[in-house]
Amino acid sequence: MATGVNIDSAVELIINSKFAIAFTGAGISVESGIPPFRGKDGLWSKYDPNVLDLNNFFLNPIDSWKVIKEIFYDFFGAAKPNAAHFALSEMEKMGLIKAVITQNIDNLHTDAGSKEVYEFHGNSRMLVCPYCGHNYLTSEVNLNDIVPLCNQCHGVLKPDFIFFGESIPALAYQKSVEAAEKADLVIIIGSTGEVVPASMIPSVAKQNGAQIIEINPEKSLFTSTITDVFLQGKATEMMTQLINELKKSKI
Repeated sequence: MATGVNIDSAVELIINSKFAIAFTGAGISVESGIPPFRGKDGLWSKYDPNVLDLNNFFLNPIDSWKVIKEIFYDFFGAAKPNAAHFALSEMEKMGLIKAVITQNIDNLHTDAGSKEVYEFHGNSRMLVCPYCGHNYLTSEVNLNDIVPLCNQCHGVLKPDFIFFGESIPALAYQKSVEAAEKADLVIIIGSTGEVVPASMIPSVAKQNGAQIIEINPEKSLFTSTITDVFLQGKATEMMTQLINELKKSKI
């Protein structure tokens, strides 16, 4: 549980900021029922990460799609935004944050109502044809087929999030870096700082003079290097405390 002093410090930083952004990782979605990929209870302890290797996907699309559907559409698809997602959406409406940069592909920030969301690793709500470039909403495609195929060229469709061996989406990368360079405050939520190059985004902001608030249940790679205010606890608990205090300050 964060101390009142830390909460007060975080509230003051947020209120006084001119261009605050949020940076979120897998930890913000854990309480929505989505496990992280890494760690003893992570998805890669149950599934072979090779399923998201780009070369393997093209060589074994049937095997890959079987697991992709199970993880990202049957399982992730049932997840709903939690209090932390909604708190960020409220903060955006209040004008307190300008954008959310997320490592997550679960669409929960958008589902919670956030408008300015930069999906650093892409998202699972779109499918793309690697052969002709045609895009589809997942709602337009029958995911119960053995593999979903493009209506235009009949190529195997791929989820529009990055696989191992792929580059970060250019537009998301550009917008994320631009936001980090402008930011005077970054609120890190549920990211350990272990995934690069995404973990460089808060550091870019820090190098440009930004203050850093970190919300995590345990200390991370950020904590002793760039964090100014550390709120130790679950994302929902800390964000609920923050939004309640911010609302009071606005009255």
